[in-house]
Amino acid sequence: MLVSGGVSNVSFSFRGNNTVREAIHSAFLYHAIKYGMDMGIVNPSQLEVYDEIPSELLELVEDVLLNRRDDSTERLLGYAESHKSNNKKDKQEDLGWRKDTVEKRLSHALVKGIVDYIEEDTEEARRKYDRPLHVIEGPLMDGMNVVGDLFAAGKMFLPQVVKSARVMKKAVAYLEPFLQAEKESAVKNNGFALKKSAGKILLATVKGDVHDIGKNIVGVVLGCNNYEVLDLGVMVPTEQILDTAIKESVDIIGLSGLITPSLDEMIHVAKEMERRKMNIPLLIGGATTSRVHTAIKVAPSYSGSVVHVLDASRAVPVAGNLLNPDLKKEFDQQTAGEYQRLRENYEKNAAARQLTGISEARNNSLKLSFGSSEVSRPAHKGVHIFNNIALEKIVPYIDWTPFFQIWELHGKYPDILRDAVVGEQATQLFNDAQKILNEIIAEQLLKASAVVGIFRAYSNSSDDIVVFPPSTGERENEPITVIRTLRQQTKKAASQPNIALSDFLAPADSGITDHIGCFAVSAGFGTDELVANYEAVHDDYSAIMVKAIADRLAEALAEYMHEKVRREIWGYEKDEKWNNEDLIKEKYRGIRPAPGYPACPDHLEKKTIWQLLDVQKNTGIELTESLAMFPTASVSGFYFAHPASKYFGLGKIMKDQVEDYAERKGIAVTEAEKWLGTSLSY
Repeated sequence: MLVSGGVSNVSFSFRGNNTVREAIHSAFLYHAIKYGMDMGIVNPSQLEVYDEIPSELLELVEDVLLNRRDDSTERLLGYAESHKSNNKKDKQEDLGWRKDTVEKRLSHALVKGIVDYIEEDTEEARRKYDRPLHVIEGPLMDGMNVVGDLFAAGKMFLPQVVKSARVMKKAVAYLEPFLQAEKESAVKNNGFALKKSAGKILLATVKGDVHDIGKNIVGVVLGCNNYEVLDLGVMVPTEQILDTAIKESVDIIGLSGLITPSLDEMIHVAKEMERRKMNIPLLIGGATTSRVHTAIKVAPSYSGSVVHVLDASRAVPVAGNLLNPDLKKEFDQQTAGEYQRLRENYEKNAAARQLTGISEARNNSLKLSFGSSEVSRPAHKGVHIFNNIALEKIVPYIDWTPFFQIWELHGKYPDILRDAVVGEQATQLFNDAQKILNEIIAEQLLKASAVVGIFRAYSNSSDDIVVFPPSTGERENEPITVIRTLRQQTKKAASQPNIALSDFLAPADSGITDHIGCFAVSAGFGTDELVANYEAVHDDYSAIMVKAIADRLAEALAEYMHEKVRREIWGYEKDEKWNNEDLIKEKYRGIRPAPGYPACPDHLEKKTIWQLLDVQKNTGIELTESLAMFPTASVSGFYFAHPASKYFGLGKIMKDQVEDYAERKGIAVTEAEKWLGTSLSY
């Protein structure tokens, strides 16, 4: 059983008096955590360090919380009345901390993420201590330990921790010349110079995958907790990961990936670790990973410790359990037991899952009308290229909600900015993002490009979409490619169809000329260079921010281009008028499903898009061997215009469809199973 609670509710009656509220929050958490509280909901900006609460106030607060006196409420109310906060003064920068000792100033700067005085204070500490290394191992690491403890206790949020790391890196960078002058041999950890770390952890995005925002955040958080992090980057082959792990004597290997083929690559790494008889704990993380997949597919492939890590906040306690000899055995047993239960539940659910054969599913396809009101003749067929799209045109289409999720702040934009728990931190994060976004636009630091195409097409009885040249001519009846779609095989209730994307196209025998569109867009050109510039000045916070903004711009560009297609290029909704909230809710006609996502999980269909649009030549967007897009801030997919077209999840499919699909694509069944791994029912 886990215990959680809304800590901020305890002090709600004192809103407006931050001094009292912060004392209540800190005192409550201090006692509640000792007695088994697992999670507390509270704004971390409204927390005081327990030991720094004035003794008079602490006594009054604990009298109320612990019910120690009959008049405790009246006494606290009296104190609050005589110590009301001056809100205007509260909003001004309080520089009182500048009068503290240099040790306290360094700790304060690290906890608050303040870089303004870090070189000045680091120099003062350097002159005070015998050696520069003692500054790092002393006050700087003491401050980072406070950060780590606060984050572990839920008293700091991820953006604050990343800012703390920025302060630490800048301090160490200032000391580097002095360290070198002493010719001290020191372990290099992400810019930290320490005699002893909590452990050495290798992180890598697996072969074929280029996404690393989450991995970068995990690395920063681990570094803040005195772990030595060796980040090998993206698209790292198995041999390099394992050879480096052995050579560097790492304590843990962490694998990351976003696209579904990365799941198979992680299994391959685990099997290779088993073949080499390694015993290094293996962490699994990334957007497509899950506890269930880790338990079913990865853990059985390796006899060592295998743990799925949901997010950055979980990485530190997991690493601590794995590297502590007194905790590891029990932690491994708990994890193994949990994964065994997940496997058993999965098998039970699979046995209970009712699926239907592919022939029966096709007989129950979605039957649509394809009259003049449903099928629209495109205004401009063929391929259309858009280079150097002005970013200011794209910004209004940004959906900011996923941006906050990257930073582990959960809530819907713009409501999250007013959230009682994370509102203040979310607002600061948003303001920081706006500042960097404005710089990107003003200085044209990122480039956006797109290519779209509209082609004649029809569907056939095998769930294929046959694509023809956009215009009639000498070879108008010769297909230029075929898009292979997949059909739901879950047994449906009466009148509920088994859907495939091909159902949204007019069938070949209808005599109707229908069309399909496809697209590829990117707002990521220039991201790597900009990130490198920030990393060169030890600013991980801004580097991660750039990647997150680029991702948002790419998704916004996809939305912008879809609107352009609906209103101008295809033109089936010339007069539509939706605001951004309506666009986010997808109130418009038509869909733009992407290969690798629920309706069409096969990444191989990206090759079809690249063929139709000559994407690399027209935009510069490349595909890796695992069909990840580069730059990473890129989106591709198909356009369906039928009014009844909708997004859906394929669900689990049977082997009969996989074999049929492999035959249609002209590939081996084993290769089809590789690309469709997350959709297989067997």
